[in-house]
Amino acid sequence: MPKQVAVILLNWNTPTHTANCISSLIQFCDHNVFDLIIADNGSTDNSLSILQSKFPKHIYIDNKENLGFAGGNNRALEYSIAHNYNYSILLNNDTEVDEDFITPMLNYLENHQAVVAVQPAIYYLHKKDKLWNGGSFFNNFLGETYSKNQKSRQALRNPEKVDWLTGCCFMVRNNALKQAGLLNEKFFLYYEDVELSYRLKASFGELHYFPATKIYHEAGVSGQQTKNKEGTLSPIIHYYLCRNKIWFLRKYSNPFFALVIFLKNAIYYSALLSYFLLRKRFKKAKYLYLGIKEGLFTPKSSIWP
Repeated sequence: MPKQVAVILLNWNTPTHTANCISSLIQFCDHNVFDLIIADNGSTDNSLSILQSKFPKHIYIDNKENLGFAGGNNRALEYSIAHNYNYSILLNNDTEVDEDFITPMLNYLENHQAVVAVQPAIYYLHKKDKLWNGGSFFNNFLGETYSKNQKSRQALRNPEKVDWLTGCCFMVRNNALKQAGLLNEKFFLYYEDVELSYRLKASFGELHYFPATKIYHEAGVSGQQTKNKEGTLSPIIHYYLCRNKIWFLRKYSNPFFALVIFLKNAIYYSALLSYFLLRKRFKKAKYLYLGIKEGLFTPKSSIWP
């Protein structure tokens, strides 16, 4: 009998994190429910061979180049859909589990047909009593995406409708992906999960936060660099965060609040740019400027063909 769920891990030069994640899935999750698909984004550290040698029974996809979070995961999602899995789970490779989080989410979607996708509670890997993501929302007035992580959310056990789901971990119906499309590869990295969430809920059902089960996340692994005069966060991160946020707002924000949203972001990005220049972080200033420019002036027809 075919398994219902494809669990997708994207690796890029982080085989240790990926191996730790795989080991925890093998230990705690029901093998009868899911297959594991590991997609490698053109790693240069022999990641693929390392993982295949250690875990030979799983499915591997060699993307041969860095396709970003969107493109890398899309190749695995295409495999999941083509091989008739009913559901796909996107799961960051810097996550670990200590319980079977797959079966509860599967049962929830099976019993709630109005829900198109669901995510668990996500805690910090190295502070397991601290919530990293307890549901994600969008402030229409300010044009801000945000996630709740207050202590009060940790006691929450009832599912809740949310505005978007984090690409760190969610389960989605493949039938909906067939019609809505996959992650927008123009985004490459950041906000692609928010953008897909809006397409899914517009036509196919609600998005739910499901706090009855959980995973742990070591946040920020992909964006870190060796500390230098530019800091520990890679300058390219500012480019993608800025550009993609502006793209998202151009398509999905409420036009009635456009002036407030524009002024708020203009003040914020002007202050951030000034900070980088004062700290002589010229590479970050350059990438931020490019993100602003492309965010504002890239034609919508190029972002959403």
